[in-house]
Amino acid sequence: MDIYYVILLFVIGFISSFLSGMLGIGGAIVKYPMLLMIPSVFGFQALTAHEVSGISALDVLFVSFAGVIGFRKGGYLNKSLITVMGASVLVGTFLGSFGSQYLTEEQVNIVYGVLALLAAIMMFIPKKKVDDIPIADVTYNKTLAAILAFIVGIGSGVVGAGGGFLLIPIMLFILRIPTRMTIASSLAITFISSIAGSIGKISTGQVEYQTAIIVIIAGLIAAPIGAKISKRINTKILQGILAVLILGTAIKIWIDIL
Repeated sequence: MDIYYVILLFVIGFISSFLSGMLGIGGAIVKYPMLLMIPSVFGFQALTAHEVSGISALDVLFVSFAGVIGFRKGGYLNKSLITVMGASVLVGTFLGSFGSQYLTEEQVNIVYGVLALLAAIMMFIPKKKVDDIPIADVTYNKTLAAILAFIVGIGSGVVGAGGGFLLIPIMLFILRIPTRMTIASSLAITFISSIAGSIGKISTGQVEYQTAIIVIIAGLIAAPIGAKISKRINTKILQGILAVLILGTAIKIWIDIL
C-alpha cells in the first residue's frame, strides 16, 4: 500500500475520530463522506459505498469504546438509558447490516443522506433547558426511547454507522437528556450498535481490512483526546459544532446523489 495513501487514511481517521470523542458520535457522520470522496481527490482509487460502510462499522466499534473509556468517570453514563436504547439499537443494526448487502451503491448513499438530513433538522429544533437538571433526577420515556433506537439501528446498520449522530438529537430534543449525559451515553449505545454492525458487515464480506486497520489505529489515538477536550467546552458550543457538521454533510451527500 502506497505510503501517501496510508498517511491520508490516518489523517481521515484521526480527524473524524477526534470529533467522535468530542461530540459523542461514532465518527461515521464525518468518516463516511471523507472515505468515500477524499482518496479519489488525491488520485487514489475510490472506495465503494459498501467498502466504506464496512470500514466505518469496524472503526466505530473500536473508537466508540475508546470514547466511553474517556467518560467512565463523572457519572455521565446513564446505565438505564444505555440498556434500553442499546438493546433496541442492537436488534435494528443487525437487521440493517445484514440487509445492506442487497442494496446498490446509490441506495446505501441515499440511506446515509436521509439519516444525516433528519439529524440536521432535529439539531436546529429549539430545545427546552434541561442541562440544569441534576444527574440523579433525569427521567425519560423508555418505550419511546426503545422504538426510536430500533429505527435508528436499521438505518445505521446499512451505512456502517453506530447511529450516534442521530441518537444525539433524539436524546437531546425528544427524550430531553442533558447534553453531557447525552454525549457520554450515546457513545456507549453506539458501541453496542457497532457490535451488531461489525458482525453483519464482516459476515457479508463488506470490510476492506488493510484500510480499516489504519483508520482504527488513528481513531484509538484521537477519540480519547476528543473526549477529554469535550469536558472543558461549553455545551452550547458542542451542540453548535455538531449541528453545522451534520448539516454540511447532509447537503454534500444530497448534492452528489441528485
